Amino acid sequence: MTSSLVQSVDWLTIAPPTLTAVIALVVLVADLFVPEERKQLLGWTAIGGLTAALALLVPLRAGDRSTFCLTADTQVRACSYTADHFTLVIQLLVLGGALLTALLSLTETREKLPAGEFWFLLLSSAAGAALLPASRDLATLVVALEVASLPAFALVGLKRGDRRSGEAALKFFLSSVTATAVTLLGVSFVYAATGTLHLTELAQRLDDVPGQLQTLAEAGVALTLVGFAFKTAAVPFHFWVPDTYVGAPLPAAAYLSVVGKAVGFTGLILVTVVAFPSYADVWGPALAVLAALTMTAGNVAALRQVSTRAWSAVRLLAWSSVAQAGYLLVPIAAAAYSSDDQIGATVAYALMYAVVNLGAFAVVALVARSHPGNRIADYRGLYASSPAAALALAFFLLNLAGLPPGIIGLFAKVTVFSAAVDAGLGWLAVVMGINVVIALFYYLRWTALLFRTPEGASVEKAAPRSPAPITLAIALTAAAGAVLSGYPQFALRFAANSLF
Repeated sequence: MTSSLVQSVDWLTIAPPTLTAVIALVVLVADLFVPEERKQLLGWTAIGGLTAALALLVPLRAGDRSTFCLTADTQVRACSYTADHFTLVIQLLVLGGALLTALLSLTETREKLPAGEFWFLLLSSAAGAALLPASRDLATLVVALEVASLPAFALVGLKRGDRRSGEAALKFFLSSVTATAVTLLGVSFVYAATGTLHLTELAQRLDDVPGQLQTLAEAGVALTLVGFAFKTAAVPFHFWVPDTYVGAPLPAAAYLSVVGKAVGFTGLILVTVVAFPSYADVWGPALAVLAALTMTAGNVAALRQVSTRAWSAVRLLAWSSVAQAGYLLVPIAAAAYSSDDQIGATVAYALMYAVVNLGAFAVVALVARSHPGNRIADYRGLYASSPAAALALAFFLLNLAGLPPGIIGLFAKVTVFSAAVDAGLGWLAVVMGINVVIALFYYLRWTALLFRTPEGASVEKAAPRSPAPITLAIALTAAAGAVLSGYPQFALRFAANSLF
């Protein structure tokens, strides 16, 4: 049966990513006419656009809209864009993450970075990131992945005249392009074996692949996962992370650590749980092993960071993000052994991680203003010079460690641990438990340093200046973390309601 052309476009359904892309074009054109002394207007325009895009999620909250659907009568309704609850939660995460990144970037674009280019690239990447969770065919999924990724390469290399920034962008670009090429090869194999790209139709047709195409389909499934595993920074596709985070402007590093990771995990969930459930015996064990390797490699590398080394604070957060990616992989792997309900644990953990990691990067951006080397040792005695920033960073680090008063971090880890146990992955739960203990050491070591007596400089000299946008970003993330810690069931229930 051949399917006819798609329906008319439901503009409200696609409004959040579309508005973000339109504002990106507006900023790019306006940059040609706005005088240098008024470039901050571009930043506030970007912030306004992202806020409006977030507001457009409200009329879609029912989660029952689709567009670009095949009009022929088929057993499974095939749509290329679906605004279900899962889509809306991830769009809230990525657009909210982009908005907080924009707040962190206002000072940077005024002092160091080219404003027009930065805002255009950030909004373009956010538009792709918002499109990806709604994508329900492999072609749209890959296009959204690249729209989110290509501007990110340029964001990393935007520090003009900085050799480290250019090197980081090149490393990120080359490794990402290689992973994308492998993914496209896998998509072509899957299409050759099934004759469709729509995820819902793939799930049906992969159940009945002819024997002579079975190996081709299995290879396609495995190769398709590579690009998304790269975006999640899963081992062995993680080697770009520390150098990229160090070389990138701090707001761009914060954006990659949260929004870039959300893009990878969203794509991974869609291709595994929605498109390839019949091949769970292929991707389930693979993701379980990747989860164990990723959390272990990330935590061991973070543990080895020397506090007096330049950029050690950013490197520790980079390796910490690799370890956190390992925890995020656990419920996806567990879904192969039990049920799709496990995916809610990944969504809940991602919400917690996005809030506290962006908050940690906000404090790091603040401290970097007075300590450009951004060593962990530079945080010694931060409480004496900036009590609010020190308390906020301590709260964020304790959440990442899963310790009180970071209740949401504890609940998220327990939820992920339970997903592994419920799926019968006892060995993975043990590996996770060991890694949580390892992580406690370096998180607590950094937290304790904040409250020690400062060395050398006086309190007045050590006090970092706090621009209003960075202060607002810290306050928003701290408030969100406090609310979630006071009512952790909200995140868990919110995530559970986001399932397909």
